[in-house]
Amino acid sequence: MNMQQRFAAHEFLETQEAVRTKAAHLELYGVLFSMAQDTHLKDILYNQQQRMLEGYNYGVSLLQGQGIQMHPHTPTLRIYEQPQTGLHKPQMPSPNPNATILTDYSIATIVLNMHKSGSAISMLWASECVDQQIRMFHATSANICQEMAWEIFQYMNTKGYYQAPQLADHTMQTMIQGVQQAQSQQPYQTHFNH
Repeated sequence: MNMQQRFAAHEFLETQEAVRTKAAHLELYGVLFSMAQDTHLKDILYNQQQRMLEGYNYGVSLLQGQGIQMHPHTPTLRIYEQPQTGLHKPQMPSPNPNATILTDYSIATIVLNMHKSGSAISMLWASECVDQQIRMFHATSANICQEMAWEIFQYMNTKGYYQAPQLADHTMQTMIQGVQQAQSQQPYQTHFNH
């Protein structure tokens, strides 16, 4: 580590934990990929693992004091499928406590929840960072996690694994009518008495 680089204790420990977690998730993806049956799911897992590997290497570079040239990440959501709303004969398979291999349903569910929680914790960590590069690393990780959650959600939605129920039209309309636009505020002016 470059000894001129000094991190705040919490951001250093959080980044170290993020790197350990990314390493474990890279291995988990290898196992999940080997069990997946659907080629579309395998494609998503492979592409996501490559993005995760890049994030892992960024984190290692930061911890070693090498710095990285990371730019703010603008989400680029990949549209694999067009998600549908509404329920269409929803069914959830019964869990098998004696399973020796995971179903595509379980694989997708694990991955989705991993990325949802990864996005939330990464943004929390970004909010606690002093170092600008470490902050950018965690904020970018949060954005990439939410993108990967979106990708796997699309797959699950198309397969009927994760359906998005809708409220009745009259319920939505009633709720929308209960919200009003805010009025513009006058610029704040200070008055000093001399």
